[in-house]
Amino acid sequence: MTLNVWLLLGAAIVIAAIASVRVAHRSGLPSLLLFLAFGLLLGESGLGIPFDNPELAQQIGLTALAVILAEGGLTTNWHHVRGAVPLALILATLGVAVSIFVVALAVFGLLDMNLQAALILGAVLASTDAAAVFSVLRRLPLPPRLAGILEAESGFNDAPTVIAVALLSNTGTHVPSAGMFVLETGYELLIGAAVGLAVGPAGAFALRRVALPASGLYPIAVLALTFVSYGGAALLHGSGFLAVYLTALILGNSRLPHRAATRGFAEGAAWLAQIGLFVMLGLLASPAEMPSAIVPGLIAGTVLVLLARPISVLLSALVARLARLGRVNLREQAFLSWAGLRGAVPIVLATIPWAAGVPGSKVIFNVVFVIVMVFTLLQGPTLPFVARLLGVAAPAEAHDLEVESAPLEELNADLLQIKVPPGSQLHGVEIFELRLPAGAAITLVVREGKSFVPSGTTQIMENDQLLVVATAACRDQVERRMRAVSRRGKLAGWYGERGVE
Repeated sequence: MTLNVWLLLGAAIVIAAIASVRVAHRSGLPSLLLFLAFGLLLGESGLGIPFDNPELAQQIGLTALAVILAEGGLTTNWHHVRGAVPLALILATLGVAVSIFVVALAVFGLLDMNLQAALILGAVLASTDAAAVFSVLRRLPLPPRLAGILEAESGFNDAPTVIAVALLSNTGTHVPSAGMFVLETGYELLIGAAVGLAVGPAGAFALRRVALPASGLYPIAVLALTFVSYGGAALLHGSGFLAVYLTALILGNSRLPHRAATRGFAEGAAWLAQIGLFVMLGLLASPAEMPSAIVPGLIAGTVLVLLARPISVLLSALVARLARLGRVNLREQAFLSWAGLRGAVPIVLATIPWAAGVPGSKVIFNVVFVIVMVFTLLQGPTLPFVARLLGVAAPAEAHDLEVESAPLEELNADLLQIKVPPGSQLHGVEIFELRLPAGAAITLVVREGKSFVPSGTTQIMENDQLLVVATAACRDQVERRMRAVSRRGKLAGWYGERGVE
């Protein structure tokens, strides 16, 4: 086909994928399933477009994952994830190791796999997917700490799993010793962290002081800095994924010029990366080979979801509690176990042993593809129900709103949206009784589809949506106060309720 035909086909696929996002959003499905379906329709069993190049798929996939991780870091609120970082790091290291061991042990005993293949499958499945987690969880009304654990874990755990899969795939038929594995992993993570923590602050410092001639250059510069971090870490034999996530996290939480435009640009780039990545992976898959992978996939997926993930969460939470790094109750642990979504990351990782020529690697790819399709379809839509069932949903939590204007950036302020849920003690409270700090004000109330500017004596009602402008310095205090009043009413302070999570 000519270049013009490829451009037309590519544009049509992107437009169809964008339209399908609406369907995914309304149904609660991660959009990756629809993108994978597009790839399958275009592949050998559909339109017949041939694609059977695992090496190219691996390179494209890892690059797309870097873009997705960069967007995840740029849009992650550090105030929400700060307290969750210790447990997230434990989940991304100890939890990953436990998950690899449990899955490998189970499939080695239950399926016809040698030890190397079993360990590779365990490593491939150990990582939660940043794109799937961000797209689903950011629509759920969760407490900031719980959402922060899942977001930070999905950002951090790509690095150790990529290292694990690469080490296991590049050792011929021999499994590396535990000591060598730990040393190699530790070195790569240390280098990746050092590069990310160096490039992020340096980039923020430079962008605040360099006056670029066009506002559109700032988003490009920010994304380029994340790839400077990625490439620099890779050249030093470190973890590029950890470097790019840390750099993006630092840049995304720094007061940079045109920050809202930067986040919007990164989000668009991440969506394009997701569409291209998932369609490519769908093209790479062979539907004719999938039936033979259904039973092994269901067995391995069941072990992963019902055994490996809960054990890894339980042990990680125990270590965090013993080390006094935070407590997670059993209901939250159950939700963390169910919310460990797999997406494109495991499928991309499955191309690494395939490209390296590991025996049985095509079987691993097919099994992983089945697991992602089946268990994402099972877990994604049920997360809101599970959150309500376990009592971890928090409808009154504030959500960031992106405002396409410079004044908020210049005033060092944030715009928050709070919806008053049924049963909230905010109902009937007059705005002056909230006693918000001096740097915050409720500027608009939306009630039954109509909006108005409130006065100090305006009563808050159930199902109201409140727009709150708060300076960065008092933002956390505003959230704690609103949370406290929602729980115990206007006398929350008298009852000892401080709005902590």
